[in-house]
Amino acid sequence: MTGLSRSAVADSVLDLLNERLVVEDVLEAGGRGAGRGRPSALLVVAPPRGVVLGIDFGHTHVSVAVATTDGRVLADQHSDVNVDGQASAALDVAAGAAHRLLSQLDLSILDVRSITAGIPAPLDVRTRRIKSSTIMTSWAQLEPERELGSRLGGPVVVANDADLGAGAEVRFGAAKGFRDVVYVKAGEGIGASLILNGAPYQGSHGIAGEIGHTNVTSQEGWCRCGNRGCLETVVSSTVVEERLKAAGLDSVPDPDFPLSRSNEDPTITRIVMASGRILGRVLADICNCLNPSMIVLGGVLGTAGQPLVEGVRESINLYSQPANAALVEVRTAQLGLRAELMGAVAQACQRAVYQG
Repeated sequence: MTGLSRSAVADSVLDLLNERLVVEDVLEAGGRGAGRGRPSALLVVAPPRGVVLGIDFGHTHVSVAVATTDGRVLADQHSDVNVDGQASAALDVAAGAAHRLLSQLDLSILDVRSITAGIPAPLDVRTRRIKSSTIMTSWAQLEPERELGSRLGGPVVVANDADLGAGAEVRFGAAKGFRDVVYVKAGEGIGASLILNGAPYQGSHGIAGEIGHTNVTSQEGWCRCGNRGCLETVVSSTVVEERLKAAGLDSVPDPDFPLSRSNEDPTITRIVMASGRILGRVLADICNCLNPSMIVLGGVLGTAGQPLVEGVRESINLYSQPANAALVEVRTAQLGLRAELMGAVAQACQRAVYQG
């Protein structure tokens, strides 16, 4: 492509290899490099030295991971904290965990090449502030990048957690190889991320995907957004917990209780499938509008597995245009509850490479 001779290209590549700007990734035997002589090698950009930080703020937890710049997690920590109501405390917990993990690895913030954090709220892409005062009340008008950066001692990029979860599932998980994907994070809140033609779609101000505030009934309680009958008031991990308790089941759907028991307990199965049908009613409309090839169900409810998929699938088949319904696949998140954290790590790695 360059018009250079084979020997000139070889000399240039050798210089890049000697400078450790690129590295060889030798293909496995039987791959496209198989044959006589030395196997062919794929040249890839050498990952920069140092580490990255990935941070996941949930509504009730903070998770932090230290990883190499090629995405290998070296250490991580999960902490329970009231993120919604105690912004300052949550930020302190995240920064404290990051410094503690770095210290355990004999590293410091000077070794960190990039930091990405995910938050479960809409972030205005222009002002970089939390846009909604009803989803994370104590974070309203806060600049999380500046607040977290001052605590960590380095620049931070903050993104919506569902967008990070979607990126992780597209890169590593259930949606790998798909270009039109709807990722749903169904936990205490319900948010979605849209991957359209291979690129994330965030809307004009970065607030796209707030499907949890789609009106599905006028008979249910008030939502934190100020309306009544939102999807979140009918389908969320909190609602499922209440239904399980009402049915005499004292286990609750949190990270310590994966809903995988829904495949074994008929009561849990019925509750999860009913929730899936309601969620699927909203997703059927999205299928009609966007014609995705894949829907990935993540968050705490995503750990329920097949019963949730079957409930969603049933409503999509019933309410979506037949051709759309036939073409879309529905799966649970392959990365489970770590999708958002791994998405933060992946984005931090990408930025570290770009910044070189």
